[in-house]
Amino acid sequence: MAVAATVIHVDLDAFFVSMELLRRPELRGKPVIVGGGLGPRGVVNTCSYEARRFGVRSAMPVSRARQLCPHGVYLESDFTFYAPASRQFHAILRDFTPVVEPAGADEAYLDVAGTEQLFGTPAEVAASIRARVRGEIGITASAGVSANKLVSKVASDAGKPDGLVVVEAGHEAEFLAPRAIRELPMVGPKTAEVLRLLGVHTIGDLQRVPAATLVARFGRHGRELHDRAHGRFDAPVHSGRGEAKSVSREMTFGEDEPDGERLRAVLRGQAERVAADLAKQQRSARTVTLKLRFPPFETLTRSVTLPGPVDLADELFQAGAALFERAWAEHDRRPVRLIGLGATQLQERARQLQLGETMQTSRLAETVAGLRERFGDGVLRRGAELRAPRRANDTPEE
Repeated sequence: MAVAATVIHVDLDAFFVSMELLRRPELRGKPVIVGGGLGPRGVVNTCSYEARRFGVRSAMPVSRARQLCPHGVYLESDFTFYAPASRQFHAILRDFTPVVEPAGADEAYLDVAGTEQLFGTPAEVAASIRARVRGEIGITASAGVSANKLVSKVASDAGKPDGLVVVEAGHEAEFLAPRAIRELPMVGPKTAEVLRLLGVHTIGDLQRVPAATLVARFGRHGRELHDRAHGRFDAPVHSGRGEAKSVSREMTFGEDEPDGERLRAVLRGQAERVAADLAKQQRSARTVTLKLRFPPFETLTRSVTLPGPVDLADELFQAGAALFERAWAEHDRRPVRLIGLGATQLQERARQLQLGETMQTSRLAETVAGLRERFGDGVLRRGAELRAPRRANDTPEE
């Protein structure tokens, strides 16, 4: 018996660009590119469909985008402007069901099983959500409806922009078959290239490859590839994000940074922001991780697992700074392109004061975190951070 098609994936169309067009409507119809930094090391966050016709894509270097689309309109990302719309979007989804699994600021999965008497069929729910997004936020959304998250995701992508695609239960493999192999989640460029050597260009081609052949070539992931090609995917929709496995911050410099004092200051600022994120989640960490990238693109990570859980900025910075000093010295104190600090092996926060310790440090950290939460990360920075070169990217990662 087929599972009912009650899973919806909703995705805001070119979210950042759509938000920019709300305040700059004269740009409608033009190739608009929104990037995390517009310098030579900036990265495209999203772009309009007009820009995509020139080959511009998300995660592409801005420098490459300028080559493909030199006449495009390039805008710096403004997350403080996008965030309220993102919160409003997710609030709309929760009006239809509590079973909402965010997949980012601009997309989420819902399972609307059992809500038919209130809101109609899953397709009607998806249509209502899209209408509310358009009416209340002023932008468009695409949606896919099917029996599982994988097929619903492919369906919403197939409907872009501003579309709704419904895949009835039992028709998953039929829907997927004509689609390009890269449209199947988990198939990246390297996997696609290997599959092309096997004569696989569409998902239908992949469906015809015996599972044993895929397992022999890809190991345990071969079985997963076979199942996904047929639209089989049993991961349920989880309410909320679930618990983050890590919290981290990283920064890519506009120019390679040779100054150790400034690098330490940036690392200190990242420790404060990671500590604030841990506090909001009421978590502590057992492992601290440093990430460094040297030009042209040499990346290394170093980690240390501590005797006990840590959650204060001073503790995180002390561990991260020790990792930094050793790693930087091992690489001849070369200029740094990127630096990042992360906390992993998270657990419930249950902190006790150490001998001689007071609450003063915690209160100061809470005050700083509160100001940043209210007014943004840039409201407070250390002096050495402010002297650092302009950054191409400074974003939280989880």
